[in-house]
Amino acid sequence: MTYGGLRVLGAGVLAMLFAWAGARIYANWHAEPMPELRTPAGHASAPSPSDLAAAATPPPARIPDALPAFSLNDLAGQSTPIATWAGKSLVINFWATWCAPCRREIPLLNALAGEWASQGVTVVGVAVDYPDKVLQFRDQYKIGYPLLIGEQDALDAAAKFGVASPAFPFTVFTDRRGEVVALFVGELHRPQADLIMSAVQNLDKGAIRLSQARRQIADGLDALAEKT
Repeated sequence: MTYGGLRVLGAGVLAMLFAWAGARIYANWHAEPMPELRTPAGHASAPSPSDLAAAATPPPARIPDALPAFSLNDLAGQSTPIATWAGKSLVINFWATWCAPCRREIPLLNALAGEWASQGVTVVGVAVDYPDKVLQFRDQYKIGYPLLIGEQDALDAAAKFGVASPAFPFTVFTDRRGEVVALFVGELHRPQADLIMSAVQNLDKGAIRLSQARRQIADGLDALAEKT
């Protein structure tokens, strides 16, 4: 079961189309069982072909409660574990150079990196791409936050967050204890980023609990979606 309003933004690479729809933050990581079908008289009914197809659809992949371990090369080709930033709240953005919404996010991510650095937050970009292309984009877009680069190994890292299909961009938010507070799929905008970061900061300060932070984010995203 998921909470919030998952707005999934499709992105294309070669012939691949990503068919997720909505952007959702996950609060309860487990899928609910399918309810029993009943006729109006209260008797169990035989499932229709569409019901059977829905029942056969696998539940969403489980998002981890804690930041999973993975290592990718940095811009210098040095293997760098994500644990390099242990003790920091992280904004981990998975992106690719061919992805238009990924490119549009870069100025916002640059701004977040500068605004939140003094409060123990680090933005890390994970580029699922070729190193030469990423280096070119780093210079072109003046990316000031750390970048990790990978191909299949970066896709494997994405899968550890429950994102088996490469729906880029997506951004993971963790608190300073390494708990996954939110996973936002699709292009991140300033209102959503400020909402999530505010909840993460309150969590880091001990003002709220993790469950409260997740609920605040879900409710806030729903409210923002209603305005659009």
